[in-house]
Amino acid sequence: MSARKMRLVVDLIRGKQVDEALNILRFTKKEAATWVEKVLLSAVANWENKLGNTENADDYKLYVSEAFSDDGVMLKRFRPAPHGRAHRIRKRTNHVTLVVANRVKLPAELEETAG
Repeated sequence: MSARKMRLVVDLIRGKQVDEALNILRFTKKEAATWVEKVLLSAVANWENKLGNTENADDYKLYVSEAFSDDGVMLKRFRPAPHGRAHRIRKRTNHVTLVVANRVKLPAELEETAG
């Protein structure tokens, strides 16, 4: 999927709380929303993993602090055209980056492991 199509969805969730962002993604009719939802859930799981198994993300006010989509590698293919010619098809890819942070100050003992 092209970065331009993905950017439309990523712009919807930038700066939102994680719960609100997941609701927006679930009710957005674009295919990119399903991919961004998986990335967001993975980012939340990674955040929980940094804290260890003792804490849960529901206890903190997580939000999407950074969200952007950059162009990736472009796959170049050719399709036959009339009169023996060929038309180029560019299959675009992208790199999605979501950074999840919390608005609540972490306790001192957990801040050392998360930071």
